[in-house]
Amino acid sequence: MQSELLRDDQSRSPEERLRPERLRTDCPVLLSERLVLRAPHEEDIDALANLANNAKVATMVSRMPHPYTVNDAADFVRRTKAGGIGKCVYAITKADNGLFLGCCGIEPIDDGTVEIGYWLGEPYWNRGYMTEAAHALIDMVFRTRDIDQIDARCRVVNIGSRRVIQKCGFQFQGSAMFPSLAMGSLVAVEWFRLDRKTWMSLRSWGGMR
Repeated sequence: MQSELLRDDQSRSPEERLRPERLRTDCPVLLSERLVLRAPHEEDIDALANLANNAKVATMVSRMPHPYTVNDAADFVRRTKAGGIGKCVYAITKADNGLFLGCCGIEPIDDGTVEIGYWLGEPYWNRGYMTEAAHALIDMVFRTRDIDQIDARCRVVNIGSRRVIQKCGFQFQGSAMFPSLAMGSLVAVEWFRLDRKTWMSLRSWGGMR
């Protein structure tokens, strides 16, 4: 399931989690046709707070509070720099003008698996941005890491997110209940998986947007 991003990684020591220059050394800036994916920074805080303070966004991800304030956005940026949120968290921005659109990232699950998470501000839905960003992130994972498979989850009612996941070649694995911070309850989610072999057959991403 798209997370806020992402679940705190408790496997690293406090010292490792407070070394952003070390934690991001293998998290390169990613470029696609229309987008630049790079580390979130302080200049994103206002735009982040504005886009994330939307129930249509918050109720579709797992760990985003609602309402979402400027202080929440500032804390998110601070924690990404400190390595306290997942691994390789990216701000999704437009290549032509740097406009902040949303976030995506990966979280280690085990030695051979990571989970992808993402969200996009409502004004930018249905333009292919999220699929384009997901392609760039997935390519980076499989090309630079010894990873066998990538997992993704979305709420059962999140048709747009499911469409992104399916366009990226993920295969349905099952359903479960998962906690949602904004909803304050468990919600039904679907679990998908993309393995390296399938990615290799799709990596040109021809006609996938």
